[in-house]
Amino acid sequence: MEKAIIKKIEQLAPDIMNISPQMWIDFDREADVLYVSFEKPQNADDSEMEGDVIVHKRKNKIVGLSLLHASKFAS
Repeated sequence: MEKAIIKKIEQLAPDIMNISPQMWIDFDREADVLYVSFEKPQNADDSEMEGDVIVHKRKNKIVGLSLLHASKFAS
């Protein structure tokens, strides 16, 4: 299991590094929501829903995402 996790992170690393230099990720399995924050704290002043994704913004800058029904994005 550990080797599989390491391999997956290695595969994702280039994409993650291109998205943001810092990122915090939390998954609420019970609610099936994946939370991604690009700033801590987010302190969003606006949110927009795009499909199953809530985009959290502060001064028109994306500071976080909430992916609803996150398990559907799993391959």
